[in-house]
Amino acid sequence: MRTNNFLLAVISAVCLFCPVSPIVHGQAVDIKPGAATAPPQRSWPSDARQQSANLAITDAGMRADISFLADDLLEGRGPGTRGDLLAQRYIISQFGLLGLQTVLPNNKWVQDVPMVGITSRPPELLNFQFESKSMPLKFRDDFIMSNGQGVDGAKFENAELVFVGYGIQAPEFGWDDFKDCDVAGKILVVMNNDPADDPELFAGRTRLYYGRWDYKFKQAAAQGALGAFIIHTTPSAGYPFQVVQTSWTGEQMALSSELNQHPVFEGWLTEDASRKLTELAGQDLDELRTSAESRDFKPVPLGIQLSAALPCLVRPRSTGNVLAVLPGSDPELSKQFVVFMAHHDHLGQSEDRAENVDNIYNGAIDNASGVGSLLSIARAITCLPEAERPKRSILFAAVGAEEQGLIGSKYLAQFPPVPAGRLAAVINIDGINILGPTQDVVVVGLGKSSLDGIVERVAKFQERVVVGDQFPDQGYYYRSDQFSLAKIGVPAVYLHPGIHVIGKPDGWGKQQLREWTDTIYHQPSDEYKTDWDLRGALQDTRLLFYVGLEAANQTDLPAWKPGDEFEAARLAALAAIKP
Repeated sequence: MRTNNFLLAVISAVCLFCPVSPIVHGQAVDIKPGAATAPPQRSWPSDARQQSANLAITDAGMRADISFLADDLLEGRGPGTRGDLLAQRYIISQFGLLGLQTVLPNNKWVQDVPMVGITSRPPELLNFQFESKSMPLKFRDDFIMSNGQGVDGAKFENAELVFVGYGIQAPEFGWDDFKDCDVAGKILVVMNNDPADDPELFAGRTRLYYGRWDYKFKQAAAQGALGAFIIHTTPSAGYPFQVVQTSWTGEQMALSSELNQHPVFEGWLTEDASRKLTELAGQDLDELRTSAESRDFKPVPLGIQLSAALPCLVRPRSTGNVLAVLPGSDPELSKQFVVFMAHHDHLGQSEDRAENVDNIYNGAIDNASGVGSLLSIARAITCLPEAERPKRSILFAAVGAEEQGLIGSKYLAQFPPVPAGRLAAVINIDGINILGPTQDVVVVGLGKSSLDGIVERVAKFQERVVVGDQFPDQGYYYRSDQFSLAKIGVPAVYLHPGIHVIGKPDGWGKQQLREWTDTIYHQPSDEYKTDWDLRGALQDTRLLFYVGLEAANQTDLPAWKPGDEFEAARLAALAAIKP
């Protein structure tokens, strides 16, 4: 691991990405060398757009951004830390150099996001009691536990454990795992994911929001439960337990205004620990899980009791969403905004300070790479000549605290700089392709909105094929920042790296992505590597650049497909706009 302070070099070099910036100089500039003065032919995409994409979205530019943001100097960019502020300042400097404008009051670049930081001190052992028997479980090895409400001195005695299946209430599917059972003051034991056996229920093996951990914990709070343990399995979570160990220990962040939406504690159990607990209660875990696949399931009191204290350190924290705008060229359409978004944070540093131990979670792929892609797109758009300027305005949003539960984008959705109905579309970038060029374009959430048609058109231009999520059971659509804006009605595009890597055997790309999740995701090993093949990242970044411009220029406002889960929010947002 190296620490190289080359911020000034990167800032100085940024202007090399386009010969002249028409935004900075306020005049139309044809960036094609030797071009005639006659208006350019309006092919699609235009020569100017292709030239801009090729000049500004480059391997060197993307590497410069990623290698700085993922450097040890930024200490993992944990929310509210010095590294977090350095990342924000770096992004501000790039936006400013490109001539972008502020969109917040008082010419501020940063939307402050108020949070609380909660550092829990769970016991090293939890002793679960069943009648005269006890079962000790060990922190980190068997369970993870954090204080959900930030109440120091929180403790409970003889709280009963209740198995509640998936812990889902979904009236549209006629599904209720609680069946009017009073779980107030009790501890829920809940399965990850959502039922997948019936393709007519919960989209079959495509995970919905009901399968996400944040839904489970919110449900526990809404039911008045004391807390919840989610049963972790690698298939149901999409990642090994080591990701829970790294993501759910140390200081946890929450929006100050939402602490009451959390239960007293939020926890995870390994599958082995869960099996031991159910055996302690005279139950069989597999039989319990099988029963939970039916609408007829009813909560099962386990007769196990738990007493524990969960002290914590609570302090005010803050992060920031860095926002910048390029005003649109059309007098009417410029009132609407296409959003390019990426999160700038990662996990920071672990508490392990042992010598020769790498304790920095650099987050190179997740998500210094997404910010690098976002900045490359910003350079390409600001390199366009005046005649090619997008009609709708473009909002660039580098949001914070994504790893803490989409906090920055959630706050942006609560307090958007313009009404939600004026946000035409969001293009979110969370991770890039480092494996090389691909034949496929993987769209997470394919089939949800009219933006699919634009993606397909651009992919055809690139001689590529659009496919849906290759890991639909992992619920990726609900795990990144586009979900926050989708909930207020904004149609979204979110790509994952393609798996059909040119020149590689069938299945190679998918296997590489699985191995990355198993060994690097949310680990200190997510570091920048000089041997990355970014040709696929350049493909995808240029595709998103074109998609954003098409969304910004088309006459019709992008829309959700009829009946989509976010359509009602969109209609309400549009209705709320004053004439």
